[in-house]
Order: sequence, then structure tokens, then C-alpha cells
Amino acid sequence: MEKLTLIKVGGKIVEEEDTLRLLLRDFAAIQGYKVLVHGGGRSATQLATRLGVESKMVNGRRVTDAETLRIVTMVYGGLVNKQIVAGLQATGVNALGLTGADMNLIRSDKRPVKEVDYGYVGDVKEVNADLLVSLIRRNIVPVLAPLTHDKQGNMLNTNADTIAGETAKVLAPYFDITLIYCFEKKGVLRDEKDDDSVIPTIDRITFQQYVGEGIIQGGMIPKLENAFEAIDAGVKQVIITQASEIHTNTGTHIQ
Repeated sequence: MEKLTLIKVGGKIVEEEDTLRLLLRDFAAIQGYKVLVHGGGRSATQLATRLGVESKMVNGRRVTDAETLRIVTMVYGGLVNKQIVAGLQATGVNALGLTGADMNLIRSDKRPVKEVDYGYVGDVKEVNADLLVSLIRRNIVPVLAPLTHDKQGNMLNTNADTIAGETAKVLAPYFDITLIYCFEKKGVLRDEKDDDSVIPTIDRITFQQYVGEGIIQGGMIPKLENAFEAIDAGVKQVIITQASEIHTNTGTHIQ
């Protein structure tokens, strides 16, 4: 089966010129088929502040009212996405920037109101695998912004980790997939104060142990749950690492 590398990078990496340039260089050097999923939250917050719109976060997730939705659509689908695409073209990678609305790529339902009303936030229901496969096999590199749509004319702000995981899952029957989640640290750490205390492998049993001991907590829990779901769906390997290490196969491997 042909290999495909799917990389998710947070906004911090793609929003700063130096780290973006290094990422694009390393991403371009990856052999075979590839897909990039990006965030862009800090740029959205900065623009919102300049426009006098308050940014509200609950448990690290952005509450997206109508005004905020306009801002994240501009930033994620426009500014950040097109800077990445232009940068990749400069490295010889024929990239295509997409939101979930483009060609009906990713459909979501608006998240139901429970304890928190997140507003215009989408939970992914369907990813168009046939469309992605046809693009990828033509050596076009999809660059996915963290935006989806509900097929009723509404854009929805959608978690980039989720988009990466759901996309990897639907592509698993077609490719031998490595899914790489990039964040600030070298991997999942045994001691958050020691950047070199990377846990090399985590399976479900050790995951539950680490959660129970408080070693894994907060936003890392849903990230790892997404990783296990991807493995269950046939994704060959999932790695959590720094963006600077996407070509080294180091970090935490999820089994």
C-alpha cells in the first residue's frame, strides 16, 4: 500500500515566519503522498482584539459567536492557509488550500448546547475520502484549514486535531498512513518540567495508568484519545512530536 504522511501543526508554528519556513522545508522533504492540517488560533485572537471583539475560551476551546466566526473564517481559510500554500509552492510542492466547505470536503453538525454553548463550532460527521484520494493521487497536496460546513450555508469552527484524525481515518483504507500531531514539546512528557522526559511509546493500558497518576492530563487526554481512535480505524502509526522533528521519527509513538 502507498505511504501517506498526514501532519497536523498548531497555529503557533505556522503563524511565525521563522518556524513556518522551517516547517515548510521539512514538510517538502517528506517522501511520498502527504496532507497538512493547520491551526491559527493566535492570529485569530490578535485580529479579534484589533477589531474590538472579545475572545472567549472554555477548556482551551474557542467559543465562536457570529462575529468570531467571521474572524476565524478570514484568518484560518484566508491568511494562514494561503500563506502556507504560497510557501509550499515556493518549495516545489503543488499545494491546494481547502476548508471543509470547498467541494463539500468535510461536513459537520453544529455542536449541541450542553454545559457550554460553543456557538458556531462543528463536530465532524463526514469527510469526502474519494475527493481527497483523487487529489492526492494527482500529486496535489491538500492543506486543510480548521473550518467545516453544515451543508445549510453555515461555516463552522472545527478543532484541527479532530480534522486531522477524521481525515486520517477515512484515508486509512487507501494508504499506509502515518499521522503526526505536532506541538511545542518533543513528545508526551513523563515530567512536564523536563523537556527530555519523552515517553517513547504509549498503549491503552499505559495511557490509563498515566492519566490515573496525573502524568497525562488536560488537553493531552483528548489528543491521545483521538490517536487511539485513528489506530482503531486502521491508521498505521500515530506520532506526537515537535514540528522540527517530523522527518526524524522521534517523539511518542501511540500503539
